[in-house]
Amino acid sequence: MLALVATVTLSGCDASFRPDASPEEVARFAYRHDGPPEIVLYTMINNRTGNGAHSSMLINAPSQRVVFDPAGSVALRTVPEVDDVLYGVTPEVRQFYESAHARSTYHVRIQSVRVAPEVAEMALRLAEANGPAPASQCALSTSGVISRLPGFESVERGWFPNRVAEQFARIPGVTERKLYEDDDEDKEKAVAEFEAQQLARLQRAQAQ
Repeated sequence: MLALVATVTLSGCDASFRPDASPEEVARFAYRHDGPPEIVLYTMINNRTGNGAHSSMLINAPSQRVVFDPAGSVALRTVPEVDDVLYGVTPEVRQFYESAHARSTYHVRIQSVRVAPEVAEMALRLAEANGPAPASQCALSTSGVISRLPGFESVERGWFPNRVAEQFARIPGVTERKLYEDDDEDKEKAVAEFEAQQLARLQRAQAQ
């Protein structure tokens, strides 16, 4: 039985050390989503001040779907990570990732845009080549990948999550939604619930 372990320490772009997953783990958990290729920019925003606290991005490439979470601090044992790239981003993992960042003190600005397959694959390669980002460089790393993509040249590489989001919003075809949740500050409760759901799913699969 595969044990599930998760840690959530959400205080902006605070990098936390985790050993990289092996190539075998990455290959085993890789998830290919059948939706259109797209780039999704996440901006975590303080509800009291309106300041951006964190930037990251989801990349749905034809080969697989990943989250590029530079200097991020959400980790699940069932989601292999190499440097700052999270693999195996199933619908359940995506929902958990978004929800984990939305709580009583923060909300998530979610901006999506469809791209050509080759642009999505380029974004994936750039994210994988970026390496681990130092603390407080989430927006710098995220915008660094986005700004190098064809059609995204107007997005400047920069330090501030809100500024990156505003520039991204001007890309033709971008759609947007905001995620608010009133979750308890103790995110271990959400983690425990997600773990229980995943464990139950694994148990049902193994019983078949």
